[in-house]
Amino acid sequence: MNIARTTSPAIAFAVAAAGVGLFSLMDAAMKDLSIALGAYNAVLWRNLTGCLIAGALFVATGQSWPSRSNLRLHLWRSFIVAGMAVSFFWAIARLPLAEAIGLSFIAPVIALYLAAILLGEKIGREAILASVAGLGGVAIILFGKFSGHYSQDAFWGAIAVLFSAVLFAYNLILARQQAQAAGPIEIAFFQNLLTASVLALAAPWFLAPFVTAKAPMLVTAAVLAIVSLLLLSWAYARAEAQILIPVEYTAFVWAAGFGWLFFDEPVTATTLIGTALIVGGSLIAARVKPSAVNHVEIASA
Repeated sequence: MNIARTTSPAIAFAVAAAGVGLFSLMDAAMKDLSIALGAYNAVLWRNLTGCLIAGALFVATGQSWPSRSNLRLHLWRSFIVAGMAVSFFWAIARLPLAEAIGLSFIAPVIALYLAAILLGEKIGREAILASVAGLGGVAIILFGKFSGHYSQDAFWGAIAVLFSAVLFAYNLILARQQAQAAGPIEIAFFQNLLTASVLALAAPWFLAPFVTAKAPMLVTAAVLAIVSLLLLSWAYARAEAQILIPVEYTAFVWAAGFGWLFFDEPVTATTLIGTALIVGGSLIAARVKPSAVNHVEIASA
């Protein structure tokens, strides 16, 4: 039985909307942790905590061990997610949440070109229009950020977001494969376990003592990440990306709200205009090749 055909698109849309909102709240928690612990340690400790929580779910629900091909997919995606997450959370410690999320929306446009390179797909007129709109939006956000006084940290933060978006664009191609090959609980457990394992390779150089005062925030971030991943994996396994893509862009609204509420971050006119252009380009990208344009929420790490 095809579960995608037996689930109402409206239900899948609502579940995805809840997942995006929780992911955005997790971004705010990770910004706090990245400022306090550094991005590497924040991501490593969050994944270790998430591994324990998702592992308990994996055992409690009687999940079977994944096939060798699924394990390879989980492991490869974990390498991509590790680099993507560390660079993104390093960036949001230096940039307003709304700016970082706005810049990250360029990922689906980049995914069109990666699909052409990796999958041999043709780049059509719509893809070029998407690129022009997306790059124009990035240029406007960067112009607004760097036309006046700015810190060197902000400059490198913007570079880190764009680097993360390139990794995430490749992650978009892997995400749909993973959602169709494995269940949400399996994805949550092995993504946390293997991403933590990949990050642990750098522990001799970057691991710092954990700040116990941040334990409640760490657990909160881990729970939000797992619940969000479960919701989005469930939704994307049951509805086409072209149906769900629009709800993903509510992440910008959540980021602006949480940035203002928790970090007193204003949202500039150039950020709004630039994000609108990037979103427009990404929606064109979704119409061109919806199967290659999956989650646009960077924090799906």
